[in-house]
Amino acid sequence: MYAVIKTGGKQYRVVAGQKLKVEQIPADIGQEISLDQVLSVGEGDQLKIGTPLVAGAVVKATVLAQGRHDKVKIFKMRRRKHYQKRQGHRQNYTELRIDTVNV
Repeated sequence: MYAVIKTGGKQYRVVAGQKLKVEQIPADIGQEISLDQVLSVGEGDQLKIGTPLVAGAVVKATVLAQGRHDKVKIFKMRRRKHYQKRQGHRQNYTELRIDTVNV
């Protein structure tokens, strides 16, 4: 059984036992959280699509880690104008282990 969930402004297709890095969620390591914004649930060739959410569907997950992604380097330059700008960014994330998908 799989589900499509929405968290942090993004959508993810998840199955039980999967590890997933999502936008940072304020939770402690080892804490169990429930993701209730389930857009669709499927098993085999059956698919249940919500309007916009599937009623009563919940995905349970455990927080494995909090961290930061690798640095993304941004470099801007205008040729012949003596303009150069360097910038970096590291996005925070929460690593989850999907435990169950309930409908």
